[in-house]
Amino acid sequence: MSPLEPFGARLRRAMDERGPLCVGIDPHASLLTEWGLNDDVAGLERFSRTVVEALAGRVAVLKPQSAFFERFGSRGIAVLEKSVEEARAAGALVVMDAKRGDIGSTMAAYAESFLRKDSPLFSDALTVSPYLGYGSLAPAIDLARESGAGLFVLALTSNPEGGEVQHAVRADGRNIGATMLAHLAAENAGETPLGSFGAVVGATLGDLSSYDLAVNGPILAPGIGAQGATPADLPGVFGPVLRNVVPNVSRGVLRHGPDAGALQEASDRFAEEIRVAFATV
Repeated sequence: MSPLEPFGARLRRAMDERGPLCVGIDPHASLLTEWGLNDDVAGLERFSRTVVEALAGRVAVLKPQSAFFERFGSRGIAVLEKSVEEARAAGALVVMDAKRGDIGSTMAAYAESFLRKDSPLFSDALTVSPYLGYGSLAPAIDLARESGAGLFVLALTSNPEGGEVQHAVRADGRNIGATMLAHLAAENAGETPLGSFGAVVGATLGDLSSYDLAVNGPILAPGIGAQGATPADLPGVFGPVLRNVVPNVSRGVLRHGPDAGALQEASDRFAEEIRVAFATV
């Protein structure tokens, strides 16, 4: 099976054509209730189908959170498979938010689940955790290259607890978050128009000018909306690499369901606010 065009190139084109907004598909139990749905597989399926049908034809990226599907067992995974298939068929790129991280054959098996072209859960990119050492990601990196997929590596996350690991300082004086960014820059060296190996960097983190975010790859930026960041904050956080930022909004859009038109209007509002913010740089 021939590989796809590299994820970085496909993402650059999608961002240029549709704007950079990424909308999460996060079927929290509380959101299902707000939508008037039961917290069961039928509710999960209705929620996911509604989001995909409303948004997959207009946003660059959809990002399903695997955990909210996995909690329903095999039937939930079946819903996730269908959501991924239908989102990609409608033209959205799918970033699977599974944050996998392990070593050796186990990491390889995780990679095959989400990055092998003939897998039912094949996604355009996968979020991964490098905190067993960046080198532990090698099976996922290799398979992503082979398949034309990408990775988003946790680097500087928006959760307060992340600092105890990501801000820890190595013997060479560089902290762990900066180390991960440096690894990604090396991974993407020479790639055009954009490398396929991106970083997860929280939009809530404020001034990051002390970090070199120029990894020649995309930066997935969670934290907009419910976590407190706004599109107007993005230029101050990401500065010269703003054009490569993929701002992620989940509850800020999803809370407007189950009406598809309301979901589209909320998504369009965020997309316009992001367009205005990006135009200031």
